[in-house]
Amino acid sequence: MSVRIRLARGGSKKRPVHKIVVADKRAPRDGRFIEALGFYNPLLPKDHADALRVNAESAKKWMAQGAELTERVQKLFAILGLAEKPAIREQPKKSAPKAKAQERMKEAQEKAEAARAAAEAEAAASETASAE
Repeated sequence: MSVRIRLARGGSKKRPVHKIVVADKRAPRDGRFIEALGFYNPLLPKDHADALRVNAESAKKWMAQGAELTERVQKLFAILGLAEKPAIREQPKKSAPKAKAQERMKEAQEKAEAARAAAEAEAAASETASAE
């Protein structure tokens, strides 16, 4: 049985409150769980005493037995010092231009550089002609 420590959402519409639970990873998010370890209220300031409460002994026991942490729970446990902070994942570059647009931008840049070089060469030639 693969067990995961994760958040189960509660509260009303636009006022979320989460339970930190130990559940079988195949169980529904807000459904059956094995044990409740604490709760998290994202609407309260992070330094508020009631924003995050966890039974540390039970959490350590479940982690020692091999329970996986979800990324969000791992971040919360890192605040309490129960787990290491998760590595930051690279986000995909969805807003980058497509290949043809990149080629067109590169060609326009090359033309601009060539025109700039030609203008500099003309300026240098006119300076040498005026110096004579």
